[in-house]
Amino acid sequence: MAGKVSIKRAMITKANATMVSVVAAASFVVVFCLVASFILIGQLGYQNKVISKKKAALAQLKTDISSVSSLVSSYNAFVEANQTQNVIGGDPSGSGDRDGDNAQIVLDALPSKYDFPAMATSIEKMAKDSKVTIENISGTDDELSQSASKDSSAPVPMPFTVTISGSYSNIKKMISSLERSIRPFQISQLHFTGGESDMTLEITGQTYYQPAKTLNIKTEVVQ
Repeated sequence: MAGKVSIKRAMITKANATMVSVVAAASFVVVFCLVASFILIGQLGYQNKVISKKKAALAQLKTDISSVSSLVSSYNAFVEANQTQNVIGGDPSGSGDRDGDNAQIVLDALPSKYDFPAMATSIEKMAKDSKVTIENISGTDDELSQSASKDSSAPVPMPFTVTISGSYSNIKKMISSLERSIRPFQISQLHFTGGESDMTLEITGQTYYQPAKTLNIKTEVVQ
């Protein structure tokens, strides 16, 4: 009798152990499947984000490419609008102050960078043509610091002060040259001293430059 009870208990114990093993294995499989499902769902969401970003980049690229032809056509039409005369009446193929094609005229009028020496050279040439003497010219040669304005869409001022001397009539010519210059000069203050034949004029004003546009090509990390 005792032997039968022991055998029965052993069978129950074995069955319980088997049940525990089955439950443990089933639990492991369920947990594994849940974790794998979460990982797959996360990967699917990430891939969808990547695909969405790629589609947006491709759409922008197609738009940019289609804009190139229009931009080139507009540029050529502007440059070649008149083969005998530019927008200010000069010779497109000449080398005078008012000569050059329309694109060069625009670049001369509104340079793409802060270049104080070039501006000073322009003023010196006008002074020479007007037969006046430059006594002093000052400003700030800070092309490097002005690089912070490269993304600006508005013209950036370049202040200057120049002192010239000469006869009254020649100084008038100099002022007229500044007013008629391709490059815009905005005069804020004039200070005259001396007489008609020997006059000194201090001019305070500013001109401008237009920062060149840059292509901001970047790589984006999708998270």
